[in-house]
Amino acid sequence: MSRILGIDTSNYTTSAALYDTESGEIFQSKMLLPVKPGEKGVRQNDAVFLHTEQLPQVIGALKEKCGGFSDIRAIGVSTRPRNAEGSYMPCFSVGAGTARVLSDILGVPLFRFSHQEGHIAAALFSSGRLDLMNGNFFAFHVSGGTTEALSVTGNGRNFNVALIASSLDLKAGQAIDRAAVMLGLPFPGGIHLERLALECDEPVRFRPVMKGCDCCLSGVENQCQKLLDAGCSKEYIAKFCLTAVMNSIIGMTDAILEKYGDMPIIYAGGVMSNGIMRREISARYPAAHFAAPEFSCDNAAGAAVLAAAGISKI
Repeated sequence: MSRILGIDTSNYTTSAALYDTESGEIFQSKMLLPVKPGEKGVRQNDAVFLHTEQLPQVIGALKEKCGGFSDIRAIGVSTRPRNAEGSYMPCFSVGAGTARVLSDILGVPLFRFSHQEGHIAAALFSSGRLDLMNGNFFAFHVSGGTTEALSVTGNGRNFNVALIASSLDLKAGQAIDRAAVMLGLPFPGGIHLERLALECDEPVRFRPVMKGCDCCLSGVENQCQKLLDAGCSKEYIAKFCLTAVMNSIIGMTDAILEKYGDMPIIYAGGVMSNGIMRREISARYPAAHFAAPEFSCDNAAGAAVLAAAGISKI
């Protein structure tokens, strides 16, 4: 048996995963960072404290779930948001430090990746497209902190990534979470907003604001507030918000395909776990592949998959 441990301490999830490379199974353990009612996030110093408290619990639950930590051959950990100069968030230091200690104790190699690389790898794994670890494709990373489209070349171990489009202001997950808080829903609000939207039968139209391949989302929050002030139903506002984000992602996809040509498209990140968006985008683009919902939100599975690819090259 060959097992690879993955660790990720991002906003807003503490997670660990164990990848059994022989069976192809991934065990996951996660805990959301608690956010006080009415608040729109967690400060980084609080996130570090919460991850420090939660990571031992998450790793302990994973150990019970997978029947122990025997035969761990390598550890993968996310240490930064992206592979870009100056990309840094303090919350990743919790996972990075724990991974380094475990690597020393177990005497196994430690592989460090960006959080974004982990999202891409988790999406490839769960969509059955690990072949693209040695291929070219487009990847969307759509979450609370990132709304980016990337041109990706896999080299068998990790990815060479070029940014080709993004939101120029508010990120997709921010727009969704702020609309959810506006409607009195818990944070993070994606799943709660989706449930409300599914109760609305009224048609919603939204023309995305595009600048080349980039989109602008700051107006979505303002329009949701205007709808609320005008007395529109919460169900309609939820559907409007999700439609606005979805149409913006579709606008980015259309622009990218027109400019760069056809390639497989991978959609990753917590926003892309939304069932409404997945159905519409899948029907529109035959080359689209999505991470399974449990692999869409922040997770350590991608770090474990990438570490497994790294150990195979040693």
